[in-house]
Amino acid sequence: MPISPQFRTAFLYVALAACWIWFSDRALAALARDPAQLTWAQSVKGWVFVAATGLMLYWLIGRDIKRLADINRQLVEGHEQALRVLVSAMDIRHKETRDHSDRVMRMAVGLARLAGVQGEALCAVKFGALLHDIGKLALPDTILIKPGKLDEAEMAQMRQHPRIGRELLEQVDFLRSAADIPYAHHERWDGTGYPRGLRGEAIPLAARIFSIVDVWDALSFPRVYKPAWPEQEVLAYLRDAAGSQLDPHLVELFLAHYGELKALGLSGSTLPAEDAPAGAAHA
Repeated sequence: MPISPQFRTAFLYVALAACWIWFSDRALAALARDPAQLTWAQSVKGWVFVAATGLMLYWLIGRDIKRLADINRQLVEGHEQALRVLVSAMDIRHKETRDHSDRVMRMAVGLARLAGVQGEALCAVKFGALLHDIGKLALPDTILIKPGKLDEAEMAQMRQHPRIGRELLEQVDFLRSAADIPYAHHERWDGTGYPRGLRGEAIPLAARIFSIVDVWDALSFPRVYKPAWPEQEVLAYLRDAAGSQLDPHLVELFLAHYGELKALGLSGSTLPAEDAPAGAAHA
């Protein structure tokens, strides 16, 4: 039966404290004959004990915290590996470009860092970006890979995927905080997006960050319903969409750091060189 970290720490503390008290009391009894000297020695012994046990506890607790952090990191990495397998299958089913979900995840995390996002919020951006279209698992292939414009009924069905995505992620404890991107990345800065018609900073920051990366990726890479746009046209579209579709401050930040964000996104993938402009991506 494995020994728990708290039992191991408590047992070691009690054992060392008992040894110290037993040996130090006998040493003082042998060395200090005068009552005043014995009182002074007992006081010194007490302070030495407090300092030594404090240092020992600091080391023991730090060691156990590090061990627990390593275990937690391994669990998170295991979760991420499992999610990447699911996302790869989604990309294949949706006939997305190779590395699509990883690419937008890397760029979204990079832009989030530039925007000051840290800690657990940054982890939520990472998982939310990776699973941004998980709600599309519930949609038929006739809609997902239709090589043309969706009709009104198909578009209404397509627009259900943010709600479905949020419902799926909220069933998993460690993904609940990552639901902002799947649920809100089709909201628009001017309030004309979906599913809730949020406006401006009412849209979660993670979703506003991801929307810029998602638009860049949708236009920069070919899809079944469109070829890739030339890079300068993509950047011009982002500038024009600032303040209407996209958060203008985040667009400015994206463009100011475009070179490094693009390099981050394209590590492991290749930007296509098609020159022909095309229509907008499926909403």
